[in-house]
Amino acid sequence: MSDNSLRVVWVYPDLLSTYGDQGNVLVVERRARQRGLDVARLDVRSDQPVPTSGDIYLIGGGEDRPQRLAAERLRRDGGLNRAVENGAIVFSVCAGYQILGHEFINDLGQREPGLGLLDVVSVRGEGARCVGDVLADIDPELGLPPLTGFENHQGVTHLGPTARPFARVRFGNGNGTGDGTEGAYNDTVFGTYMHGPVLARNPQIADLLLKLALDVNALPPTDDRWYEALRNERIAAAQQPG
Repeated sequence: MSDNSLRVVWVYPDLLSTYGDQGNVLVVERRARQRGLDVARLDVRSDQPVPTSGDIYLIGGGEDRPQRLAAERLRRDGGLNRAVENGAIVFSVCAGYQILGHEFINDLGQREPGLGLLDVVSVRGEGARCVGDVLADIDPELGLPPLTGFENHQGVTHLGPTARPFARVRFGNGNGTGDGTEGAYNDTVFGTYMHGPVLARNPQIADLLLKLALDVNALPPTDDRWYEALRNERIAAAQQPG
């Protein structure tokens, strides 16, 4: 990767891209190029070391066994933790979100250690699976419009004192705790249960990741008509009576 490029890393596409979340890396890459930025994208498979020099790392969802394998290999590798220590931005979805926490329940029914990059703990819910369109209000501190996404998970994620809720749901389940929270974040690490892919539905989140990685307050404008049409369609769907 060029020293002058924005370095975008897609982590373990062979294990964690079950629900189309690879679209997130495509959106980040495209929105950077629309601003004239030089982007170097690296897809890192689970048998490869995670580079520590990336600027933005994206992690998707996956089934229970691939999630456990991914957590084991990321712990053993250590590259993602070192990248965060170096100031990298991480955006994770569903299984990836749980992996970034302290622990989750794996496919064997056991508590699996996570990476500890988010102050969250995930357990398996005992009620109905959380499935459907979600509409939520993102933390006002982030200055973003409402979040639209699709959830499909059995997990329940509890936030610790140093994790902030990424959003609060109007419609849907989010973290599954019943407190209305969805996802979690700290300064540079973000987690959400939202698929969609979520960055296609919410391009402003992709722009936030770019601004954080570049350490700028604003980006040049770009054509958002396609994204807004998709957003409006899915927001309307989320508000339809079940």
